[in-house]
Parts: sequence; structure tokens; C-alpha cells
Amino acid sequence: MEVVITALGPDHTGLADPIIHHLTGRGARIAEIQMYDHDERSLFAMLCRIEFDDLPKGNGEVSLTKLQDEMRQIGEHTGLSIRAWSPDFRARRPRLAVACTYVEDTPRAVLQAVTDGVIGADVPVVISNRKKLAPLAAEFDTEFRMIGDGQGGADNAMLVATLDELDIDYLILARYMRVLPAEVCWQFAGGRIINLHHGLLPGFPGFRPYHDANNARMLTFGATCHFIIPELDAGNQTINQRTFSVAPGTPIEQIIAEGERDNEPKCLVEGVRRVVDQEVYLHFHRVVPRKQFRPE
Repeated sequence: MEVVITALGPDHTGLADPIIHHLTGRGARIAEIQMYDHDERSLFAMLCRIEFDDLPKGNGEVSLTKLQDEMRQIGEHTGLSIRAWSPDFRARRPRLAVACTYVEDTPRAVLQAVTDGVIGADVPVVISNRKKLAPLAAEFDTEFRMIGDGQGGADNAMLVATLDELDIDYLILARYMRVLPAEVCWQFAGGRIINLHHGLLPGFPGFRPYHDANNARMLTFGATCHFIIPELDAGNQTINQRTFSVAPGTPIEQIIAEGERDNEPKCLVEGVRRVVDQEVYLHFHRVVPRKQFRPE
């Protein structure tokens, strides 16, 4: 059984030791560990991916619940917010939170793919910093949570609280037009945040990739589905990419419309499916296949 432990809180000495010693004392093998110390803000963050041989998936519910309680107790002692999560926890279908802002096609595609069984998960909540897509959530009988301040700013503490309250496995950023701060990324690190970037990475990062590609006289445009890490659009976490070509002289408005309507939704749906079906995962900030490819 694989478990991802994340810890975040005020920095001081001796934070990692109680977590590591407890896990290894329980018989865990450490497959990955990363620690981050932000001196200017006195912030400590840690990711630890562990594996248990003696905790089979069939007993995952009891074992994971116990481990979560143990981590909570360590967190109370150290002042850290500690989470224990497992992609192998299959007592229920994975739970997705879909975050969006204005563009409807991409979040709609994810919700429809879940409804159609293309993505084997549930979506208990749609989260947004704007009210525009509340009717979309209602159409799919999904709760809508508004975390915006009225001017588009996002309450990230409310976002984190919502994910914890609804026991979300994966946060899907379906054209959510806010940058997640590093504190949110670390709390759900290890491949739990999936983003749709409306450009090809690493070539066209930023907020205007269609315009940037068009200004570079590109005739092929694309979208990138990738895992989120604290470094924005870093480019090494690609899950899926999808492209489309246009004729020379195609107006930028037509290019954007085609990308938003067709290319971006298909790119994100396939990327989310790959993660939910455990075809890939994030290991030391790089995407790794869980199984070796065997041609038919």
C-alpha cells in the first residue's frame, strides 16, 4: 500500500524526525522524501511517499484511518498540518473537486466524462472564485462552492478547508484562473492537483499562450494537462498534451475558440483519466508510468 504524507507549518527544529521515525517504526519503506525550508517566511514543508508490505489494499480503510489519526497527533505536538493520503484507497471511487472560473467547456467535459463513466470517479463539488459557472454545477447535481471575494480574488484557506471537509482525492484545475500559492500546493503535493494549461509546455507558459504562440508565427497550438507543483508551469510534470493545426492567417479569436471548445476539454479529460486509472503518478516532481508499456 502506497501512502503520501505531507506536512506544512511554522519552521523550527526537529519537525521531520517524529514523522519519519514513526513511519519507519510502523514498517514503512520510504520511496520519496522532499523537504522545503522557506527562511524568509519561516515555513517548513515536507512530502514523504511511503510503502507498506503488511497493509494490503483490502484492509486499506482501517489502516489508513489509523495512520491518519497518528499523523494528526504528531501534528498537534509539532504544530504542523499533516495529511496522510493513499491512491490505493479503493473502498470508494476517487473523489474529484473541479475548480473553474469563466470558461465552461473544460469543466463541463470533466463532469460529462464522469457521468459517462470515462473517468471512474465522483465529483462532489465544483469550486470557483466567480459565480458564473454555478448553473453548470447544478446541471450535474453537484454542490457549488464559491470561494471568491467578489472581485475574483480567491480565499485559499476556504479552498483547503473544502477539500478536507469533502475528503477530496484530486483537485482538478479546469481553467481555474488563479495561481495556487505554494502553501496549498505542498499540502496536496504528490500528484493530487491536476491542471489544464491552455498552451504547450514548456514552450508557452504564462497567461496568454495562444497569443504568444500566434506571435511566434506558430500554426500548431495545444494544451497541456500536468501535475501542479509549487513552481508555476515548470514543464516536467506533463500527463497529457493535445494539439491542433490551423491555416496561415487564421484569426486569433478563431484559434482560441477552437482550442477552448474542443482541444482543451479532450486534453484534460484524458489526463485526469490516466491519473484516476493509476497509469501515471508523480515521483520527485516527474511523471512516471506505474506499469511498463507492452505493445499489443
